[in-house]
Amino acid sequence: MCGRFVRIKTVQEIASIFAIEEIESNLDPSYNITPRQPIVVVVEEGKKKLVSMQWGLIPHWAKDDKIANKLINARAETIEQKPSFRDSFVKRRCIIVADGFYEWVKRGNKKIPVYIKLKSEQTFGMAGIYDIWKTPEGNVRTTCTIVTTEANAFMKGIHHRMPVILVPELYEVWLDPKNKDVEQLKGILKRLITIPLGFHEVDSQVNSGHINNESCIEPFREDE
Repeated sequence: MCGRFVRIKTVQEIASIFAIEEIESNLDPSYNITPRQPIVVVVEEGKKKLVSMQWGLIPHWAKDDKIANKLINARAETIEQKPSFRDSFVKRRCIIVADGFYEWVKRGNKKIPVYIKLKSEQTFGMAGIYDIWKTPEGNVRTTCTIVTTEANAFMKGIHHRMPVILVPELYEVWLDPKNKDVEQLKGILKRLITIPLGFHEVDSQVNSGHINNESCIEPFREDE
C-alpha cells in the first residue's frame, strides 16, 4: 500500500514538469502527507490542469465521508471490479504528484521507516482515480485514491505492494477522459516500473502526521 508520501516541488515547478496549462492549486510542499489531506493532482479537462483534491476517495454514492479512510489505495488487480472504483477507473483518472513515499520495514520487533524515491530524484506521477461527492449540506468535494500494484524486484525487500508509478510517455494515455479501453488501461497498471529507485532509513518522527518538515526525509543517523 501507500500510506504516506512526499511532495517537495512548488506548484509552479510541478506545472513546468507536467506541461500544465492551468494551475488551480496553491498547496505548499509537504514532507509527510497523510490520508484525508489535500494533495496536488493533474487532471485533463479540455486542458491539462493542476488541482487540489482530498486524498481518500469518497464514491459519489456514499452516504457519508467516513469511507475515505478505507479508500486511500485502490488495487490495480481488481480496480475495474470494485463498486467504489470501477466508475472512476473508466471515467475519472488522474496523476498524483510525488517526490517520494514512505514504507515501514520490520526489523526484529520494530518497524523502521524508510523513504523511497527515484534514484534521479525527479518528481514523478502516481496513477490515481477520483470522484466527486456532494455532502448532505450540498457542498461538493473532489477526492482521490492512489492505485497500487505488486512490488517490483527492488521493492519486494521493503514491502509487497507499491504505488503505480507512471512513465511519462503514458501520462497522456492515462489522463485522456475519452479513453475507455479497460484492457489498455489495465495494461498500464500491470507494467512494473523499471525506473531505478533508491531508499534510505529516516527518523521515526515521520510516524507522527503532525511532524512535517524537510528533516522527515533526511537519512537517519544514530547519535554516536
